[in-house]
Order: sequence, then structure tokens, then C-alpha cells
Amino acid sequence: MKKQASDNNQTLSYSQAIEQLEKIVEQLQNPDCDIDLLRDYTKQAITLLQFCKERLNETDEEVKKLLHELGAES
Repeated sequence: MKKQASDNNQTLSYSQAIEQLEKIVEQLQNPDCDIDLLRDYTKQAITLLQFCKERLNETDEEVKKLLHELGAES
């Protein structure tokens, strides 16, 4: 199940979100980074980080459930 991670309704995978975060970090580390874009980059990064956190939490819960079911079958 894919989730939306940006205002432009783009459906992302976890890997794509990480790639976008890496690109944002590159932009922010660039000495020529436009200060006017700083807020936009930050907002986008926060949205992507929230998406990634949700995906990690969902995956963690699913793995715990599967492990619990596996233990119950023994």
C-alpha cells in the first residue's frame, strides 16, 4: 500500500521518499541555496520524514504481528 507524501498528490514508495530527502539535503548543503526556498525545502522534508516514520511504524507492527502469529503456531 502506497501513501501520499506531498501536496502534489504524488504517490511515493519509502525508497522514493528517501531519495527525495537526499536531494533536499543536497540542496540545503549547496552554498548557493536560495534562502527563499529554505522554508519550502523544510516543509517538504518534514512531510517526507513523517511519511517515512509512518511506513517504518507500520512495517514494525506488521513484523511483530507476523512473529507473534509464528510463535502461536508452534
